[in-house]
Amino acid sequence: VQILSKGELQVSDKERHTQLEQMFRDIATIVADKCVNPETKRPYTVILIERAMKDIHYSVKPHKSTKQQALEVIRQLKETMQIERAHMRLRFILPAKEGKKLKEKLKPLIKVIENEDFHEQLEIVCLIDPGCFREIDELIRSETKGRGTLEVLSLKDVEEGDEKLE
Repeated sequence: VQILSKGELQVSDKERHTQLEQMFRDIATIVADKCVNPETKRPYTVILIERAMKDIHYSVKPHKSTKQQALEVIRQLKETMQIERAHMRLRFILPAKEGKKLKEKLKPLIKVIENEDFHEQLEIVCLIDPGCFREIDELIRSETKGRGTLEVLSLKDVEEGDEKLE
C-alpha cells in the first residue's frame, strides 16, 4: 500500500551500487566500442577505458542514458588520453549535375577521401567523423532532391589483427 500511494520503491544501497556499477561498465563498453587510439587506429579494451574513467573520477548519472554519458566520457577522456571516435566509412553516389558543387559543400565534413570516381556520376568513398553523418545525409538529400545515394560501408574504421596476447 505504501508503494502505491507514494509511488516510490525503496532500493537498497547494495542494489543501487550494483545498478551503478553495471551502468559504469555499460558506458565503458560503449566508449571502447566507438573509439580508437588515433595514432594506431586500434580499439581500446573495456578494462582500459574503465581504468581511465576511474582516473578522471567519472561518476555515473543514474537518470541519464548510457549512450549520452558515453559521449560525455569521450569528451572528458580526450583531455587526458589519445582517444577519438572511430571514423565511419561511407560511399556516396551523386548525379553528375550536382556532384561537383555538392562535393565542395561536403569537403569540410570529410576526414579522408579514399576513392573518387567520376563517370556519369560522382562516386566517393570516404571516412567521416560519426558526428557529421546526419549533416552529410541531409545535404545529399536536399541538394540532389533524393537522386543521390549515401551508403554506410562500415560504422567504424578500425585496424584489427597482428596483436596477439599470449
